[in-house]
Amino acid sequence: MAIKNIISSYLPVLSSSKRKAIIANTVLNTTQTNNGVVNIHRYDKGNVGDFYCAPHQYFDQLSNTHLDISGFRSKRKTITDNWIKEVSTKSIIIGGGGLLNIRHFELQMKLFEELCSKGKKIVIWGPGHNDIYNNQPSSYNINTNAFGLVGTRDYSANTNWVPCVSCLHPIFDTKYDTKQDVGIIFGKKTVKNNKKLVNQLKNYPSTSNITSLEEMVSFIGKTNTIVTDSYHAMYWSLLLGKKVLAVPTTSKFYDFKYQPVITTFDNFENDLNKAESYTGLLEECREINMKFADKAFDYLNIS
Repeated sequence: MAIKNIISSYLPVLSSSKRKAIIANTVLNTTQTNNGVVNIHRYDKGNVGDFYCAPHQYFDQLSNTHLDISGFRSKRKTITDNWIKEVSTKSIIIGGGGLLNIRHFELQMKLFEELCSKGKKIVIWGPGHNDIYNNQPSSYNINTNAFGLVGTRDYSANTNWVPCVSCLHPIFDTKYDTKQDVGIIFGKKTVKNNKKLVNQLKNYPSTSNITSLEEMVSFIGKTNTIVTDSYHAMYWSLLLGKKVLAVPTTSKFYDFKYQPVITTFDNFENDLNKAESYTGLLEECREINMKFADKAFDYLNIS
C-alpha cells in the first residue's frame, strides 16, 4: 500500500481518488454548453435493474444518449475523455437508479450540482437514496434545489415523486398465468457472493437480477409472492400486482409509496401472510412519468 501511495503521487492515474479529482476539475474548468442531451446513470448490462432504469430506454428523443456514471472513474483515457466531453457540452438527465447518498457516486453528483451554477441544464429523473448505513436518510447528499427539474423515486423526499421510469416498458402489459406460490429473486451481489444462502433456499424457485429482463419479469408474472433483495425486483413485482417481501440491503427499500413487507431471508417464511398486493400501480407510475417527461423535455428544449 505504501509503495502504491508513493507511485500515485507521481502518477495520479494509479490513484482512484486523484484520477477522479482530475476529471472533476477538468470538467469544471471547461466551458459548459447545452448542445443536445446526455442521460447519465449506471449503465450496467450485468444488472437488469440498472440497465433499464433510465429514460433513454423509453423515449425516441433520448435514444442513444446514455452515459455510464462510472465512466468518471475509468482507467481508460478514451472513456474519461468522452465522459468529459459529453458532460461539458450537453444538457444532462441524471437517473434513474440508486445514485444518491452512496459513496461510489458522491463526487459525480457534487460535480453535477456545481455545474448547475455554471449554466448547465440538469434534470434529475427518478434516482433515489441508496445509503448502506441509514434506513431513512433525512436529506440527500446533494442540494436538489440547485437543479433545474427534480423528481426522485423516494416518496417521502422533499421533491416530486417520480417512480422508476422502467414502468414504461411494454413488457409489463404481458399477461401471465400464476404457476407458483412463492419465488425468490436474488440481487447481483447476493447471487455472486453468497452461494451458501442461495443453496440454503434451493427448495424455492428462484432467479436473479443478472438474468434478462424477459426471464425476470416472466418469473415475477408466474409467481404469487416474491421475496427479494433487489430493488427493481421489488418494484416490478409491485407493478404486476404481486405480494412482495423485501430483504433490505440499503435505504432504497424503505421509501416507496406502496411498501412491501420488510423481512430477512432467515425469517421471511414467518412473514408471508403479512404481504399484500396493490392494484392500479402500473398505471399510476406510467402517468407520473409521462407528465414528468413533458416538463423535462420542455425545460431541455427537446421536441
